[in-house]
Amino acid sequence: MGGECGGASRKAVEIVWRIESARLIGGLVAVVRHVGLAEDLAQEALVTALERWPETGIPENPGAWLMATAKNRAIDLHRRRQMQERKHDAIDEETSRLPPAGPDLETLLDEDVGDDLLRLVLITCHPILSAEARVALTLRLLGGLTTDEIARAFLVPEPTIAQRIVRAKRTLGEARVPFEVPRGAELSARLPSALEAIYLVFNEGYAATKGDDWTRPALCEEALRLGRILAQLVPAEAEVHGLVALMEIHASRLRARVGPSGEPILLLDQDRSRWDQLLLHRGLAALIRAEALKQPLGPYALQAAIAGCHARARTAAETDWAGVVALYDALAQLTQSPVVELNRAVAVSMAFGPAAGLELVDALVNEPALASYHLLPSVRADFLVKLGRLGEARKELERAAALAQNARERELLLARAAACSTVGSS
Repeated sequence: MGGECGGASRKAVEIVWRIESARLIGGLVAVVRHVGLAEDLAQEALVTALERWPETGIPENPGAWLMATAKNRAIDLHRRRQMQERKHDAIDEETSRLPPAGPDLETLLDEDVGDDLLRLVLITCHPILSAEARVALTLRLLGGLTTDEIARAFLVPEPTIAQRIVRAKRTLGEARVPFEVPRGAELSARLPSALEAIYLVFNEGYAATKGDDWTRPALCEEALRLGRILAQLVPAEAEVHGLVALMEIHASRLRARVGPSGEPILLLDQDRSRWDQLLLHRGLAALIRAEALKQPLGPYALQAAIAGCHARARTAAETDWAGVVALYDALAQLTQSPVVELNRAVAVSMAFGPAAGLELVDALVNEPALASYHLLPSVRADFLVKLGRLGEARKELERAAALAQNARERELLLARAAACSTVGSS
């Protein structure tokens, strides 16, 4: 029984960590001015919570508890170093300015934004880092994603992501990047990576790569909040509004994406009356703002326009599939992404039939970036089912299930595979 209680307590601590870790690290960076040290302090606070909370219970304000614990640890670390070395090194010089909680801390923050998380995004997207490292580090610190989750988002090996994160933190530490919001050209240089990081955080919340839950709404909410703040900071950038539009529209479907038992419900099967109308209207309004700026539509605005086509259709059958295909044509030409090509194949199948979609998917079978991507055999299976080739479809669904790491998605794929066997034998 005690083991069960301990396991439940640990799971509760992990849930709190998922919610609070980004704010915690962002607040600590504001104090210690060092990304690597801030993450280390946050991790030590987590270890302390894992030791104490099973006995004391989760505090009323767990985020504040973690922050206080991490700050106390930082102060202890600084004092110990002061006793060992009279001459301050670079880290001592930074940590010696540790202020108490309260108004003094606020003087370290930029008054225009006042959001530690947004600052953290822009720090981790500093131009001294490669584009890949910027996004990986932002996902790690902002979203609290594991290296495995980030690797799946990028469709690259996990050791590659781990190396990028380690190198990125070391580079930022050595460069002593200031904790501030950049302006002008410097902000423009960091913006694409910041948008990509927020986009990938949202995606992980919208369709979790692993675990027992199909969605992780807290990540979607965090990404949306950051996107909205960024849109206020740079209102003349169409792609920022495009990303916000895309996230708002997709977030409007979250309730309809999950059934009573937590099972996934795909877009075409969703009860559209359950879509959140407020988020939907906000998303369409953001899309209008992006289009009104008269800038060439970028990948986020184009994806938002595709989502808008679905949003405006009262039923799946009323969707303007030809319009969706045209938007995917533009998106595929712009991004040269095999994942976009896979999604385009789905739209083509809806507009022109499953055989047309299957032809496009078959051209992607040997694409290296999709070799372990479970949605490739899943999509191919869908076309095969519609063409009556159930035996082939079952094999594809079983392969997709073997590749999928999300428990709910795996269950759905196996259920579809079993249905193919049942129909085929009847």
